[in-house]
Amino acid sequence: MTLRDPNIETMGTSGEGAAQPTAQLTFDGKTFELPVIEGSEGERAVDISRLRGESGLITFDPGFANTGACRSAITFIDGEKGILRYRGYPIEELAKRSTFLEVSWLLLYGELPTSEQLENLKQEVTVHTMLHEDYRRLFDFMPKSAHPMPVSAAAVAALSTFYREADTEDRIHRAIVRLLAKMPTIAACAYKHSIGQPTMYPRNDLDYCSNFLHMMYGTPCEEYEVDPVIAKAIDLLLILHADHEQNCSTSTVRLVGSSQANLYATIASGISALWGPLHGGANQKVIEMLERIAVEEGSADVFLRKAKDKNNVTRLMGFGHRVYKSYDPRAAILKDTCKEILARMGGSNRLLEIAMRLEEVALSDEYFVERKLYPNVDFYSGVIYQAIGIPVNMFTVMFTLGRLPGWIAQWLEMRNDPAFRIGRPRQVYTGHEQRSYPTDRG
Repeated sequence: MTLRDPNIETMGTSGEGAAQPTAQLTFDGKTFELPVIEGSEGERAVDISRLRGESGLITFDPGFANTGACRSAITFIDGEKGILRYRGYPIEELAKRSTFLEVSWLLLYGELPTSEQLENLKQEVTVHTMLHEDYRRLFDFMPKSAHPMPVSAAAVAALSTFYREADTEDRIHRAIVRLLAKMPTIAACAYKHSIGQPTMYPRNDLDYCSNFLHMMYGTPCEEYEVDPVIAKAIDLLLILHADHEQNCSTSTVRLVGSSQANLYATIASGISALWGPLHGGANQKVIEMLERIAVEEGSADVFLRKAKDKNNVTRLMGFGHRVYKSYDPRAAILKDTCKEILARMGGSNRLLEIAMRLEEVALSDEYFVERKLYPNVDFYSGVIYQAIGIPVNMFTVMFTLGRLPGWIAQWLEMRNDPAFRIGRPRQVYTGHEQRSYPTDRG
């Protein structure tokens, strides 16, 4: 068989009553017709689901950067134009007018909740924030030096030992409510354990984010007075992180969930995937970079000169994105919020000053502009978290709190997809051909 580059060209017509467009792949003297499917925003995909069976070929796409693994109606991103929408609603409008629990309902069920539905969700979440006393003992067996992310992942997976399998619509709803309600409690317990303080019980008189701050910073000796401005900023950050299409952790949730694994275990897999520094841990890297600049280089200008030097290992963190090739819309929202929070906390902030200068210089420097290195959501979220006292090792846990409804929504959508099947990527084998076991061994 002679191998040669396949030639793909789009065929078919468009318009009312037209046949579905197809693509032709010509290989080894044979031509294969491949359907072309189109999304609601005009994006096109060549359907290669039958390609291997008909031609023996598979596609090769490291990192699945150009592979559509599913159809989804949850989140739309246009990286070239800097657009992010949840269920059709622009992120800018949701950030300005909505709340995290309302956005959670939107992602989960496809529409904004009625006032009655939203009130019921708030009540359900409120009464499920408490952790079983036997379950709380789990944290006592974790090393205090452990990062809060693996502690949170283990704790979420352990929920499956306390609650029945989510195998009916009613049980699925209760499992969703439990996850939304208990995740802030679990996160706060992981933090309290790491610093050797007693955990705080949730308070039913507080809203979602205020309750989290109470459990994070309150002690049995001193009640924490929640600043509503800070609680609102946390709510905004959770909204901005609620979903982001088929990223690493979301794809992990779908892949693990495709085996029909327990919902709690499936979400725990997403937490583990999010922990990585190339994904959810990126805002921690931003703070470490800003702190380094403050101590070593002393100025953003000096640091950026090093970042441009190909012989220097210095890297600019918080700029550029796998999807966005223009300004991340979430970063634009957080920039103003960052200023408001720091003004609220009083005084100037050295890290923010450096961050603002980094952005100013980078956006006017051809080196970074040509490479489309614009600030992303991690650039300002880390500064905000640090300003309000969230420890650096808790940054990724905060990301988890926000991403939770998106993961669950993706799991629900996958579960209800008529084309649902267990995930099973292929590979191109590059190892040894068949060989015999040496006769002189054993």
